[in-house]
Amino acid sequence: MLDAVVCVLLEKLLNVLSEQCNLVANLREQFGKMRSELKMMESFLKDAERLKRRNLTLKLVMVELRELIYEAEGILADCQLQNCDGIGDFSRSSSWKVCVGPSKLPFQYQLAKRLNEINEKIIEIRQKIFTYLRVPLQSTPEAGDKPLRWSSEIYNHTQVVGLENDTVKIKDWLFQGGPEILSIGVVGMGGLGKTTVAQKVFNEKEIDLYFERRMWVSVSQTFTEEKILRHMLRSLGDVGLGDNHGELLKKINQFLLSKRFLLVMDDVWSLEVDWWDRIYDGLPKGNGSCIIITTRNEVVAKKMRVPDWRIHRPKFLNDYESWLLFRKIAFAATGGECIYPHLEEIGKEIVDKCKGLPLAIKAIGGMMLCREPNHREWKMIAEHFRDELAGDYSDSLKALNASLQLSYDELPGHLKSSFLCLSLYPEDCVINKEQLMYWWIGEGFVPTRTGRSMIDSAEDCFSELSNRCLIEPVDKTYNGVIITCKIHDMVQELIMKIAREDSFFDLKDSISCRHWGINNTVKQDNFVANQKLRTLLSTTKTGEVNKVASKDAKSFVECRYLRVLDLSKSIFETPLFGLLRQIASLRHLTYLSLSNSHPLIELPESLNKLQNLQILDLSYCQNLRILPTTVATLKNLQVLDVAYCGSLRYLPQGIGNLSGLEVLLGFRPARPDQFGGSRVSELKKLTQLRKLGLQFTRGDEIGENEVDTLLNLQRLEFLSISCFDAHESDLITKLEKLSPPQNLHELSLKFYPGYTSPMWLRPESLPKLTYLSISSGNLAKMSQGFWGRERNVWKVRGLMLESLSDLAEEWSNFQAAMPYLRVVSVCWCPELESFPIEDVGFRGGVWTKGEKQN
Repeated sequence: MLDAVVCVLLEKLLNVLSEQCNLVANLREQFGKMRSELKMMESFLKDAERLKRRNLTLKLVMVELRELIYEAEGILADCQLQNCDGIGDFSRSSSWKVCVGPSKLPFQYQLAKRLNEINEKIIEIRQKIFTYLRVPLQSTPEAGDKPLRWSSEIYNHTQVVGLENDTVKIKDWLFQGGPEILSIGVVGMGGLGKTTVAQKVFNEKEIDLYFERRMWVSVSQTFTEEKILRHMLRSLGDVGLGDNHGELLKKINQFLLSKRFLLVMDDVWSLEVDWWDRIYDGLPKGNGSCIIITTRNEVVAKKMRVPDWRIHRPKFLNDYESWLLFRKIAFAATGGECIYPHLEEIGKEIVDKCKGLPLAIKAIGGMMLCREPNHREWKMIAEHFRDELAGDYSDSLKALNASLQLSYDELPGHLKSSFLCLSLYPEDCVINKEQLMYWWIGEGFVPTRTGRSMIDSAEDCFSELSNRCLIEPVDKTYNGVIITCKIHDMVQELIMKIAREDSFFDLKDSISCRHWGINNTVKQDNFVANQKLRTLLSTTKTGEVNKVASKDAKSFVECRYLRVLDLSKSIFETPLFGLLRQIASLRHLTYLSLSNSHPLIELPESLNKLQNLQILDLSYCQNLRILPTTVATLKNLQVLDVAYCGSLRYLPQGIGNLSGLEVLLGFRPARPDQFGGSRVSELKKLTQLRKLGLQFTRGDEIGENEVDTLLNLQRLEFLSISCFDAHESDLITKLEKLSPPQNLHELSLKFYPGYTSPMWLRPESLPKLTYLSISSGNLAKMSQGFWGRERNVWKVRGLMLESLSDLAEEWSNFQAAMPYLRVVSVCWCPELESFPIEDVGFRGGVWTKGEKQN
């Protein structure tokens, strides 16, 4: 990933050199010289990942160059801080300036001297490359912003090719359950589609209706019996905390007693199955219950009581199915059809090398989707594929590994860094997209693009990885936005290997690696504080928490070059206030998350020392009562999230000074008698806001001079208004006047206290609204203005109605007012009439355009 490291440093150098800052001449000269040398090597480094695997000299040279780049990046960061010492208020544009006063001259001299030494070594490395490898080096011209091939998700990951008969066969078996538990095995090599088949069956509506309880457990290679039991309980709706092993199994039995259940044990490796015997014996029998086990080893399936005649072995895709799957991905932009005759022959040659393995075809197809439909480029990929296979075209596993390696090699530099971040997460971990994006921004992995915010650019990176089929969506919102994802275990094996080789992350070596994950599967005794570390990130699985000992917490704050510190979902032995005072000394921090951490009651005033901080996530800290006034001095802050902080009374006065803020979630205004708190009117100054979450409750007020506040936020795209415990208050009158800006794309209303929808919720007031969500509250009917007029209808494409027990409206009215609707999600709305969704008063469901109405 050397090209990725260089890519990040080049962008930072460009920012420094392009700003009109007081960079002293010798430092400016050395930074400029470094950038010129690296630009000269950049084009070669794009192929270095592929070449180094066959050339030991190149590999060693790349290691040496990588360490120099990291050191230079550290010097750049120190320069950034020197100008800020003792200064609590400085403009964003001055954040890269280096001090120029006489007292700082020794510092400048030492930096310039070291930079000169680094530059001399970089020149030596360039000469080595030329001498030993005869690789010509040419400076890469400045190309400006390279347009993205696709900036949003374009491939539908739910599409399945060639596995239809497999799902039908397993479904038929499931309906044959009898007095004993029916066990079914799905066996095959990695990447063949075992989990895909099981997921397809598990999510079938017919299966959902047939089985009263369903559980999905990802077992993998690192598991404990207790974790499996807790996971089963979470699938049944119980948090499963605080019980011992025996109590957990007893609870599961009680949940399943007299119920027909389906249990999927996915990706089982262990040949020792005593743990399974105990779980199996503790499950209630009868009622037609079934168990599906997916594994690479047939012996495992049989040891887990699967009879030979109930083992299904998915087959490799045939030529037709392989080409069809490839087309659906590589040509997703044209509906899965190859409209380029000159690419069909070379495309089929590439597909043939995938040996019918769905994962290999998806990886290669995703890579080609993101390339121009150019025969020369496609031919080059085919040649690289042949090189990776090294003449062995018969080995399916080698074909799979080669396709994944090639997919990584062909990633742009910034995406390689972003992709390797996934190596920190445990096997089969469901990964939060927002955490990933904030991490990428915090470390500078996201390229700056003209006209795009950093958050937008991070979204672009995620979409690119998704379109390349390197990450798989898990959970989506009603409007199709991905919120969690995962990676295939074969993909994880690849990135773990690369991460170790490049000192990005290594479970067995925290001394030399630059990133470290905190979770219950990693022994924190392996962690040793080091000055190379750039990221400490909580990678705990859903439903689990980190227990952080005092000595570990102390070692975290000794890593002075940390850019990213995410301690979310953690319980600390030591008081957090004292720890946070130490964290304030981590002056390089750009991303700090304490989301859902305990016990967090308040933050220290010294937080103002973190002047590089761009993202502060304090969401779900239920005991957090107050934020320090110094939060308002964090001039570089782009994201402030205090959503679901139930004890937080208000935000401090001065929030309006955070002019660069793009995301503000959990804003609760101070009441007139709460001095020192922010009022709604302060939001007027936050003209860069793209996403805003407002929280009101009983007794909160909106002044007459504040009702036009939101209209001033012309860049606002997402707005959430929550009015928990605000029933029967005069707040309704004020909310009626709090009109959102016309550019709004997405609106969420929660616990709205009025019986009729607000007057501003009408198509002429929100002409660009695309998604509308209304949940909980007293809403009984929509206002007359909501339905619009003949020539003035909603542009809404997605609608969600949830837990609105009094709302009585007809489906035909929504159809007439929202002719562009594509998806509707409804549940717990018993008074709705004629909706094309079964059981809208209880579990409900989702309607998508094109489905037959009931």
